[in-house]
Amino acid sequence: MNILSVSQLTAAIKQKLEVSFASISVRGEVSNLKIQSSGHIYFTLKDAGSQVSAVLFKGNSFRLSQPLKEGDQIVVSGELSVYVPRGGYQIIVREVEFSGVGELLKKWHALKLKLEAQGWFDPAKKRPLPKLPRTIGVVTSPTGAVIQDMLHILSRRYSGFHLILNPVRVQGELAAAEIAKAIQDFNTYQLADVLIVGRGGGSIEDLWPFNEEIVAAAIHQSRIPIISAVGHETDFTIADFVADLRAPTPSAAAELVTLEKNQLILQLRKAKTGILQALQTHLRSHRRMLDTITKQSPLRSPYMLLGSFIQKVDDIRADLKMSILQSLSQNRRNLTQLIRQKEALRPGSQIAVQRKNFSKIGFSIEIAAKKQIEQKKRRLEQLVDHLRAIDPRNLLKKGYSIVFHEKKDSVILSINDVEPNDGLRIQVSNGTIRVKVQE
Repeated sequence: MNILSVSQLTAAIKQKLEVSFASISVRGEVSNLKIQSSGHIYFTLKDAGSQVSAVLFKGNSFRLSQPLKEGDQIVVSGELSVYVPRGGYQIIVREVEFSGVGELLKKWHALKLKLEAQGWFDPAKKRPLPKLPRTIGVVTSPTGAVIQDMLHILSRRYSGFHLILNPVRVQGELAAAEIAKAIQDFNTYQLADVLIVGRGGGSIEDLWPFNEEIVAAAIHQSRIPIISAVGHETDFTIADFVADLRAPTPSAAAELVTLEKNQLILQLRKAKTGILQALQTHLRSHRRMLDTITKQSPLRSPYMLLGSFIQKVDDIRADLKMSILQSLSQNRRNLTQLIRQKEALRPGSQIAVQRKNFSKIGFSIEIAAKKQIEQKKRRLEQLVDHLRAIDPRNLLKKGYSIVFHEKKDSVILSINDVEPNDGLRIQVSNGTIRVKVQE
């Protein structure tokens, strides 16, 4: 027995088929349509019982009287070919003749017209999406890339979200019933604030469950707002028309759910920026006011505040000293006069009497003088105490200090009065500290 390799078998089949079916015409419905960036068009030609792959290369596509689309009934002319790498046969299409809309598209248009007449597509009946949904419900396949894409977007844009997935089939005969039941369950048990119903892209057959009336009815009857996110941006299903909002893709649906929160975050950020700017303006204004106040003459030096009190104390001290000296001088003059009188009355007992009188007078004068001196001393002590209370040196004992420019021997009132490496003298309560400006 002759044993063939796979390549030899495929080559033999290719030769037989291509010779036997060198020119054929086939009728069928377009499905799984894919238009590559190269311009080549790949699709499946099918009927109720079977299907065959077909390719219309760019060089022949210019003969099309209209663009190909899913569900078109066409007659293709060409030849049968075997694609060796995959070992599959396909029709190399030379010409295309359009013969009408496919059965699925007829059903789609019929249902669309029916539901539109019943008012299911009325924009006035669309429910608004909640601004900040606490729980997001999703009706889709648990194994596809759709749920992963939505989780990624929600995790990035909507921290702290709560998502409930009701897993369903999204294609096949049982899919429509499961999708409708999942929507009903979410409403029955009030499990979510908003629902996303959808799946990824595919052929019209793959998306057909979302064109079934049972799914449209469940969406229409839902009390929870629903976003339909079926297929790609160019795919439209009945569910898209009935839903409260259509998203071009499931990922876009996740972004629509988080849109309001993102807008609020942007508003808060703008408000924060505005508040910070207002605070900075307020602080700058008050800094300028403070600088103006500190530059006014009464506050430029402690001596501007205490100078008048110091001078007043000096004046009082001088007046007191003058008064005491005048009093003592007067008393001396009186004493001198008495001594003279005493000398004049020296003879006999008169001398003794006069001496006694003189002693009394001198003692009285001395007492009066002492009393006056004591009063003056008490007044002086009061003034000294008052002076000490307002003495800048006492302020230094309370933690204050006075900074002098060592070279200019002047008080430092502003940072503009010094430069790096300038020497400063800081007067504190118990001495002087010399420092140098660093910056």
